[in-house]
Amino acid sequence: MATLFTIGHSTRTIEELIATLQEHQIETLVDIRAFPMSRRLPHFNRKNLEKSLTNAGIHYLWKKELGGMRKKSLADSPNIALRNASFRNYADYMLTPEFEHAVGEVIEFAQLSPTVYMCAERVYFKCHRMLVSDWLVAHGHEVLHIDDEKAPKPHKLMAEARLIDGKVIYRGDRLL
Repeated sequence: MATLFTIGHSTRTIEELIATLQEHQIETLVDIRAFPMSRRLPHFNRKNLEKSLTNAGIHYLWKKELGGMRKKSLADSPNIALRNASFRNYADYMLTPEFEHAVGEVIEFAQLSPTVYMCAERVYFKCHRMLVSDWLVAHGHEVLHIDDEKAPKPHKLMAEARLIDGKVIYRGDRLL
């Protein structure tokens, strides 16, 4: 089983991001933004970010297949505990072979070197990193969330998440 880290770039400078990654001995960053660009923070545009990370000795990989902002794909979603349409759409996408293949590749990287997956949102529970983390933890991997100078926080599977036939389904009476 692998240990993976998560981080949100938020409004950090590139120097702050690199220092944080180096502090946690990260060797590979997997970008899971659907659109790896930022008008406000051009240092987080894909090409700029890749160049800066490479110069710092950190491997960069964009995994578009893990990007958020998914459209509704199931007429009758089994993820009834997720009221937030964006989260529910992403959870539905997690049921697909495309998601499983892409997350499998990230796991392979994490088994070879310390790996972080990143999106823009600083707080993991406000973005799809929470759902990816649930999938990983439900399948026996360890996920640690990096935020500022605090020690990484271990991911706890949402109470509504159920592993059913290898798929993470969000059920329960508490709606999110």
